[in-house]
Amino acid sequence: MSIVLGATLQPGNIIAWVIIGLVAGWLAGVVMPGKGYGIIGDLILGLVGALIGGFVVGLISPDATFGFWGSLVVAFIASCALVAILHAVMGRRTV
Repeated sequence: MSIVLGATLQPGNIIAWVIIGLVAGWLAGVVMPGKGYGIIGDLILGLVGALIGGFVVGLISPDATFGFWGSLVVAFIASCALVAILHAVMGRRTV
């Protein structure tokens, strides 16, 4: 299965990005320091991170095609960056 990053969204790609985003959000919640945002919050951050990461990589290299693992890496890095930005803007959670 190949996932295409970029502006063209097809139904199969959307489903794959949702799954990848959920996995990336969970991984970011485990890896990033702090209490996290709960399971639902981490999963939502993963989805948003996957979308942002896919959009940015699509802008940088519009003809690039990544497989499952490459897409997971992009989504994970973007999710971690999003969590770091939220920690910087909102402060770390103490509870």
